[in-house]
Amino acid sequence: MKKLKTIELKRISLEEFKLIDKNPVNVVLDNVRSAHNVGSIFRICDAFLIKKMFLCGITPCPPSKEIRKTALGASDSVNWEYQTDAFELLKKLKKEGDTIVSIEQTDKSINLDHIEISNNNLTIVFGNEINGVCEKILKNSDQIIEIPQFGTKHSLNVSVATGIVLWEINKKLRVKK
Repeated sequence: MKKLKTIELKRISLEEFKLIDKNPVNVVLDNVRSAHNVGSIFRICDAFLIKKMFLCGITPCPPSKEIRKTALGASDSVNWEYQTDAFELLKKLKKEGDTIVSIEQTDKSINLDHIEISNNNLTIVFGNEINGVCEKILKNSDQIIEIPQFGTKHSLNVSVATGIVLWEINKKLRVKK
């Protein structure tokens, strides 16, 4: 076994990344407070070829030293946009045919293993680190997904949750191809 050096990983360039087809998935961060979480989520969205990130409400936006610290350049590669109101954005995306999926623990949420991947674009909503996804958005979501957890804690850091959810979606998208 040999640990690979960065040059041996054969990563694509920023220019190549901008040109390749992205997965039909948007990520919405609604009122995520931590710029470090936002930066980490930029890296996750880069890794899984996410079509677009929407930063909403109080969510910090580039340029930001804290985002740059954890994004390591992914805020340059990932297509992103700021929107004041996540609910209004989601109404627009739903009207355009997106399936809206919120990540939250509710009495109606389904296990991440059972997420339905249709032929539509998916828009995945992640909420505030303390309060999660707001009720108004939950009531207007097509699906509410919960990450199964088995320990004494029943929440995950928003960037960790994003990685888990996008990994599962990525697996299902690869199977569909």
